[in-house]
Amino acid sequence: MKDIAIDLISYEADELEIDEIVALFATLIRSGMAWTLQGHYGRTAQALIDEGIISPEGEVLEELIPA
Repeated sequence: MKDIAIDLISYEADELEIDEIVALFATLIRSGMAWTLQGHYGRTAQALIDEGIISPEGEVLEELIPA
């Protein structure tokens, strides 16, 4: 994954595909950043965990195919 700051900017600009978003949030969860950034990131990370897409440790559990 490229630089996380660039990924965050691309995410905010709605420029990432779904698999890139999942990879970004997996990285944020693994690093602990998901819980220190603005609330949206923590809520989204928790939703991805609750849906079984990413483990609480930041492992991608379910690959999502773009529509």
